[in-house]
Amino acid sequence: METVRLTVAQALVRFLAAQRSERDGIEHRLVAGCFGIFGHGNVAGIGQALLETELEDPAALPYWPGRNEQAMVHAAAGFARARNRLSTLAVTSSIGPGATNMVTGAALATINRLPVLLLPGDIFATRAPAPVLQQLEDQTWQGASVNETFRPVSRYFDRIERPEQLPSALLSAMRVLTDPAETGAVTLALPQDVQAEAHDWPAQLLAPRVWPVARPVPEPAALARAAALIRESRRPLIISGGGTIYAEATSALRGFAEVTGIPVTETQAGKGSLRYDHPLALGAIGATGTVAANTLASQADLVIGIGTRYSDFTTASRTLFVDPGIRFVSLNVAGFDAYKLPGVALVADARAGLYALTGALRGWRTEAAYRERVRRLALEWDETVERAYHLGHEPLPAQSEVIGAVNEVAAPGDVVVCAAGSMPGDLHKLWRSRDPKGYHVEYGYSCMGYEIAGGIGAAMADPGREVFVMVGDGSYLMMPGELVTAVQEHIKIIVVLVQNHGFASIGALSEGLGSQRFGTAYRYRDPGSGRLDGGQLPVDLAANAQSLGATVLRARTVKELRAALEEAKTHRDGPVVVHIETDPLAPAPDSQAWWDVPVAEVSALDSTTRARAAYDENKPRQRPYL
Repeated sequence: METVRLTVAQALVRFLAAQRSERDGIEHRLVAGCFGIFGHGNVAGIGQALLETELEDPAALPYWPGRNEQAMVHAAAGFARARNRLSTLAVTSSIGPGATNMVTGAALATINRLPVLLLPGDIFATRAPAPVLQQLEDQTWQGASVNETFRPVSRYFDRIERPEQLPSALLSAMRVLTDPAETGAVTLALPQDVQAEAHDWPAQLLAPRVWPVARPVPEPAALARAAALIRESRRPLIISGGGTIYAEATSALRGFAEVTGIPVTETQAGKGSLRYDHPLALGAIGATGTVAANTLASQADLVIGIGTRYSDFTTASRTLFVDPGIRFVSLNVAGFDAYKLPGVALVADARAGLYALTGALRGWRTEAAYRERVRRLALEWDETVERAYHLGHEPLPAQSEVIGAVNEVAAPGDVVVCAAGSMPGDLHKLWRSRDPKGYHVEYGYSCMGYEIAGGIGAAMADPGREVFVMVGDGSYLMMPGELVTAVQEHIKIIVVLVQNHGFASIGALSEGLGSQRFGTAYRYRDPGSGRLDGGQLPVDLAANAQSLGATVLRARTVKELRAALEEAKTHRDGPVVVHIETDPLAPAPDSQAWWDVPVAEVSALDSTTRARAAYDENKPRQRPYL
């Protein structure tokens, strides 16, 4: 058997460079490159191997330095999402804080079902120099490592303590990365001494390998039961989730909706499944949904979930579907998600499942009156969006006007990226999606700081699209450093930086829960009261962005914002930050749906007592759907 003598790290890098995914006869690089920050846990192992590879062939496994380990994982997740999970990036860090910084990113990837490959350094497998710098010591276990924290947030975790363990771990890692039902964060912890250890590897391990991404079809009996339920329904409703888009099933969804006349609503991950102006498009559903979608959801007798996790926001904390006879058909490639709600589970690829359902329902269609009601409700909501886009709010613009300006300046194929704060909810309701990949809002983890890094990943994955990163001041302050990465790599993103002097989303939630926006505004501590209710902090985030190398444009009005966005589009090199201040108290249109956040049951505050009364009024609407 032919062998090649390499270190563990060198073999790892060569293996990753040779992996491909394949779906529908089209091959993709499975691991398109590697982000990394080096320290004593990986510099002499993976760092050396990446250097050697770059000197031999810079395109084999490109390396990009990041500024924050969590942000590097976010960039990889953004990249994987933009590539419909067919390609991803690896991320390497040192041991200790470098590794644990990645745990948040791992949780985000796993919750959102996005493939990322994490390669944290680890302590010595031999334990010879223990305890080493940054090592966690446990009196009951000499092998304790902080990397154990990756286990609950990874879909696959392994610690390579001997070179012989690497091949099976790599094959298992690739299997999970390419399995739509299992994918998420994959973590291979690499002790620093093992990384540098040489071994004779089978040449076959390093040869090109293609991993097929399957499209499983529905089980025939389940398909028949699902079709029977749909034929019996009179007010069916589709909820399209991220699985529809990742499976490239949006055309199949449109065809299914048009043949059957069933209206389509969208989760955060599924937004863009159907153009906003399609006659059967009702837009966002749930706690951040449209009135049109939620009105019909409350009257639906059948819900067809496609590629959705049925999160609490999607179901309005299980208060949205109130018909006594409500039934569910759940089409999902993951059985875990398909069986969450009772009814018929179709464990299948979204596109294959939709084609099968379309064939099984040939000749059946919803009533014309129902379709007309769908069209009327959708038009009424679009008029609401138009008003929100052009409020003329003074003296500072409303956030809905900022969203409207970006939406109207962006081309149909451009991408909007967001993750946390009040912005995702407003975008879900108000953004007019015109392309399946045009809406990129991370709301599975809703992680503050994702925006810029995720936007970089999206731009790297598809440089032909303009990427608009919308971020509030709270999220921006969490992780602005990746602007430097965008500057260094000439990655073009347009960051719309909305300054509202605090945590607007949690401020509004706090007020609604009777907590009076406590701790949510960026203000000085008043020396008289001892509370944080003094003047606003003089923070200049535009100056901060400029200091990191970004081109900065300032806008005070919506008109100036539009002009700045148009100017930003003409820039071709690196990030452009457009700064605008908004009024955090200007409300967006209400979804008329509920979200379960418990309120203190007893309180000396009248505001909390009133909020608890409202909570007690809504809580009985919650259903177990059994």
